[in-house]
Amino acid sequence: MAVHDLRPKVADSEKITVNLGFVDLGHVDLLVQDGFYANRTDFIRTAIRNQIGQHADTLRRAVTRRTLDLGLRHFGRVDLEAARDSGARLRINVLGLASIAADVTPELARAAIESVTVLGALHASPEVKAALADRTR
Repeated sequence: MAVHDLRPKVADSEKITVNLGFVDLGHVDLLVQDGFYANRTDFIRTAIRNQIGQHADTLRRAVTRRTLDLGLRHFGRVDLEAARDSGARLRINVLGLASIAADVTPELARAAIESVTVLGALHASPEVKAALADRTR
């Protein structure tokens, strides 16, 4: 008997590209070689977490001021249909990952979503992203 996952697995990270000067990169490699970090990625993640920690109070105030949902926020077809049918269009404000279900059509997304602000990543079909491009900040 085959087991099917009803919801697709969501990646827990997003790939970014960072350009470093040669000397900075050499310093990172030296720290990795001397065993302070497992690899370059480990160093970069640690540096980012340290900076976020240093600014924790400022970030907390900004999240509250901007009324951002923290973490993972998923919007399914049923959610968007309910918003559209009630006439109350959604203002999506997420710090983390916002995902719009694969079965959401561009027309439904435009009818149900007033604005999209995502600090982090937005996962949606290319068609839905294109339909919301003028509403995405």
